[in-house]
Parts: sequence; structure tokens; C-alpha cells
Amino acid sequence: MSDSNTTGLTNPSTFILLGISGLEAAHVWISIPFCAMYTIAVLGNFTILFVVKREPSLNAPMSYFLCMLAVTDLVLPTSMLPKMLSIFWFNSREIDFSACLTQMYFIHSFLVMESGILVAMGFDRYVAICHPLRHSTILTNPMVAKIGLAVVLRGGMLTLPYLLLARQWPYCETNIIPDTHCAHIAVVKLACTDTRTSSYYGLFVLFCVKAFFIPALFSSLTYRFGQNVALHFRVLIGNMNLLVPPMLNPIIYGVRTKQVRDRLLRLFFHKDI
Repeated sequence: MSDSNTTGLTNPSTFILLGISGLEAAHVWISIPFCAMYTIAVLGNFTILFVVKREPSLNAPMSYFLCMLAVTDLVLPTSMLPKMLSIFWFNSREIDFSACLTQMYFIHSFLVMESGILVAMGFDRYVAICHPLRHSTILTNPMVAKIGLAVVLRGGMLTLPYLLLARQWPYCETNIIPDTHCAHIAVVKLACTDTRTSSYYGLFVLFCVKAFFIPALFSSLTYRFGQNVALHFRVLIGNMNLLVPPMLNPIIYGVRTKQVRDRLLRLFFHKDI
């Protein structure tokens, strides 16, 4: 590890990720449930993609939105878990400045995309229940494609100011990030300039886009205002926020959907429905 954590930095080449401070001795043990959650998330979301691709009868708007959610839930944990495991297993704490900002952008943009996909899925159910006879004419394939494009652009554009602001700041106090990944608010705290614009914008995105994600809301607010909350608890909650939803979404939105469940039984158990 380099000695780049000294004061006087203006443009650090690397950041130092501490992992879960105070629980360093348990890092290897903590990695076990995290790896299990990631494995379940990967298997579950790839299963959703496989089933929808194999079954032509699932070529419907809800299935397309499920596939978008599955892709999002694959990218989110994958953007942070490899580096987290390198910290836990090999004590490899350094991350390049550009890689840190890239990771931050992917994590936050895909979190915003996930919220947009859930809104789109809710709209699909609303049309199916309230306007069943017009469902196929309202949610046509071109309309679904437009909604998907809007979701992606919304996530990318809303998160882009995080990246642009963080890249132009001077970092003069420390380059140590007390976390397992490059969260926006953790990077903000390292800058030695007025970051109120970024903080206000972050709160705007938080309340307008992610307020219904309780773990994300708790994690972001405790980073900003919860100075009395134990650091290792904040980091654990932040990691759970990125790992638990991708693990549960295939069950909540996939397997519990009758059409998907029936096709799963038919494909894997050769059961006639």
C-alpha cells in the first residue's frame, strides 16, 4: 500500500478503501454471507433472463421490464463486490482515482435506473388492471422500448453531475474512504472545497428518486447526519442495500409472477401446467 493518505493532496492518483472499520478481524467471515447473497442474485437474475428468452409466451411488457430489472440487479452488485472481496481477502485497499469515480457512477446510476424500472412495472400493472382491453395497444413494443430508453437516460443523466463535480474538486485532507466502495457522499467528504452544491443535489436525488428504498435512505442519511451511528454499522447497511435487493427481486417480481413461475416449473421440473 502506498503512503498516499497524507495531507496536502490536490489530485490523488488513488483512494484507500478501509473496508469495514473496526471489524477487520472478521472480514473473511463477513465475506461469506456477502458471497452467498451475490451468488443467489446472479443465479436468480440469470434464471429470469433465461426463462424469458426460452419462452415466447413471455414476450410481454412485464417480462421485458423484468429482464431490465434483472440486468440492473446483475450490474449493481458486480460493480462493487470484486473490489470488496479483494479488500476482505487480500487486503488490497487501493483503488485508482478514475476507477473510483467510475464505480461511483455505475452504482448510483443503476440504483436510479432500478427505481425507474419499478415505476414502469407498476405502470404496466395499472394498465393491465384498469384498462385490460387496451393493454396491448397502450404498451406496444415501441412504447416499452421508449420507456426503457427513458429509464436508462434518467439514471445516467441524474447521476452524471456526481461524476463531473467529484472530478473537478481538490482533495487536500486525506484520500481514505471508510467504506468498501466509492459511495458519492464518502467521496464528497474528502474534498477540501465547498461541496454544498453536490450535497444538496445528492439530497434532491435521494428524496425524489430513491426515497422509497428504505435501506438506501437510511444509509445516505446516516452518512450525512448520523455521526453517532457506528461506522461499521453504516458500512454494513450500505453493502446490504446493494446486495439484498438484487437477491430478492427475482423472487418478489419474478417467481411470484404466475406466468414466470409456471414456465420455471415446466422448464426445470417438466411439470405440465
